[in-house]
Amino acid sequence: MSDMLRAPAEVKYAEELDYLESVDKGPKPFTWRLSPRMIRIFVLGSERSDGLDREIPQKWFGDRSFVERAIVTLASDRGLLLIGDPGTGKSWLAELLAAAICRNSTLVVQGTAGTTEDHIKYSWNVSMVIAKGQSRESMIPSPIMTAMERGVIGRFEELTRSTSDVQDALISILSEKYVSIPELDDDNIVFAQPGFSIIATANSRDRGVNDLSSALKRRFNFVRIPVVTNKKSEAEIVRFRTEELLRRHQIELDLPPTLLDILLQSFADLRSAAASATSDDEKLESALSTAEQIGVLEDAILHSHFFGDRVLRAQTLAGSLVGSLARRSPEDLAILNKYWHGVVEPRSKKDGGPWQEFLEGGREAIATLS
Repeated sequence: MSDMLRAPAEVKYAEELDYLESVDKGPKPFTWRLSPRMIRIFVLGSERSDGLDREIPQKWFGDRSFVERAIVTLASDRGLLLIGDPGTGKSWLAELLAAAICRNSTLVVQGTAGTTEDHIKYSWNVSMVIAKGQSRESMIPSPIMTAMERGVIGRFEELTRSTSDVQDALISILSEKYVSIPELDDDNIVFAQPGFSIIATANSRDRGVNDLSSALKRRFNFVRIPVVTNKKSEAEIVRFRTEELLRRHQIELDLPPTLLDILLQSFADLRSAAASATSDDEKLESALSTAEQIGVLEDAILHSHFFGDRVLRAQTLAGSLVGSLARRSPEDLAILNKYWHGVVEPRSKKDGGPWQEFLEGGREAIATLS
């Protein structure tokens, strides 16, 4: 694990998964490694009523009903589609579910405009085909086909960014549960083994790019993941992810609660301004998601560690926020400048303290980028 830049969930939490598997006495669908109850505990953390002799920390922060419905969907042999705005934790939830169900979350297809049918079915090793002809040995199975053969979970990221041809190919896999290989005379059908299913994700902002057909929609159960608006929940998510970063980089640096409050309040203010805007030019290009908050905070922490005095300061946080959110010039800079003068400046006069440093840091960053 120490040699991996980012360990998959089944590696990162292997010890937890081993423990849960050893004490799991609940019924398990198909060839699942954990029962639905233990999967929920793995994802959402344990409670005293669960009767475990050790604590399992929470890894995904969201409504319990979303996780339970996702698990039930996969137990019913239907595909699961997690849909929501960018940064709502769809991919992280998909990875955790796959890790808990089959201890393999890495069988992933990334949906793009360049994704082809080969990426979800199979392709060929050209040199082996030339030398020996087409055979199962010279075939390169896709991650989805591999998941079918092993009876495990396959993942499809950003489904709506794939073309209709790719989506149509997925319909037969989800409905028929096999893939034909017409190039072969023998052994030319790959059947899905028990336990196979697909977890797909889609951004609600991609609506209209490559809309799902009604036929494909029928083969998925939809679980909509809302944007986190509860300040306490969002603070827990940001703190959880930031602590992971500090451990990964072996950085010892305190996260002052006042600075976390400033970050959360700033994003809340900017979201309110975006909601009341009458045109796209009055909105930041950023989705202002929880994931982007984490990115701003990580940037500030790393800057403080490598180029500062290893103390996170409001001025550094402001510079990271402006640098991360000012993607369009001059539109985004104008919006941020308006926010700094209309909201941050009055608040700094009223509350003082870190808000004054935050005001100065933001002004300096906006002036540098202008």
